[in-house]
Amino acid sequence: MNNSTSALAEPAADDSLTRPFGGVSPYDAYVHASVLNSLQHPLTEAPDEMGFLVTTQVMELWFTLIVHEWRTARVALAKDDLHAATDALVRSRRALTALNGAWAPIAALTPAQFNGFRAAFGQASGFQSAMYRHMEFLLGDKSAGMLRAHRGDPAVHEALGETYRETSLYDEVLAFLGRQGLPVPRNVLERDTTAPHTSDPGVVEVWRRIYDGPQHHPHLALGELLTDIAELVTRWRFEHVLVVRRAMGSKPGSAGSAGLAWLEKRAARPVFPELWEVRGDV
Repeated sequence: MNNSTSALAEPAADDSLTRPFGGVSPYDAYVHASVLNSLQHPLTEAPDEMGFLVTTQVMELWFTLIVHEWRTARVALAKDDLHAATDALVRSRRALTALNGAWAPIAALTPAQFNGFRAAFGQASGFQSAMYRHMEFLLGDKSAGMLRAHRGDPAVHEALGETYRETSLYDEVLAFLGRQGLPVPRNVLERDTTAPHTSDPGVVEVWRRIYDGPQHHPHLALGELLTDIAELVTRWRFEHVLVVRRAMGSKPGSAGSAGLAWLEKRAARPVFPELWEVRGDV
C-alpha cells in the first residue's frame, strides 16, 4: 500500500477530540459509566457468571426507567392530561420491549453452566428486587407481605411503602375514565388502594362501552396501549419461567422459594384483567 492510499484509510485525528479532558471525561461525568462498569464482581471462575450479573443489572436499570415512566403517566392522568400520560406510556412500552430482549445473554444456560456459579449468590433471588416490586405495585398488584420482606432496609422499605400506599397506574386510569363520564363503579373508585386490584364486572362494562364505540377514540387507544404494556409484562414473566426451566428445571429456588412453580403461578396473574376479559364481550 502506498503512502497516498494509507492517508486515505487513516484520516487525520481532530485535535478537539484528542485533547486531554482535564479530569474525568464529560461523558463519564454525565453517564457515570466508570461507576456502572465497576459494579460487576463475579464470585466464581465460571465463564457465564459475568453475563448473568450484567444481564441482571441491566434489567434493574430498565425497571428504574419503567417505574419512572409509569409514575409520570400516573401524575398526568390525575391532571386529566391524556397526551402527557400517553407519551409516558409509549416510552415505557419501548423500555419494556428492551427489557424483554435483555434475557438473551442468559436465555440458553444449561444446568451445568448455571450450576457453575449458582451457589455463589446464596440466598439472593430475583423476587427480592425492590424496583421490580415498585413495578408490580404500580400495576395494582399490591402485597403487604412483599413490602414487609424489605423491612430490614429502612430506606428501601420506606420508598416501597409509598408506592404501596399510593394509587396505582391502573387506579388513575379508572379515575380518569370516571371523570370523563364513564360509569366506573364507585366501589372501585373508593377502594382501598393498598389491596391488590381484582377484576370488577363494572370495569369490564366500562371497557366494553369503549371498545364498542368509535375505533379511533382516544379512550380506546389508551386501552390498547395498556394492553400492549400488560402483554409485554406477561411476556417478560413467561420468559423468566422459560429461562429458569431451561437452567434448573423444577429444583427449589434460592431464598426458599418454590422456584419454577412459584414463577409459573406469578406469571399467570393477569395484568389489567378487565382489558383481557372485555375481548370476549365485544
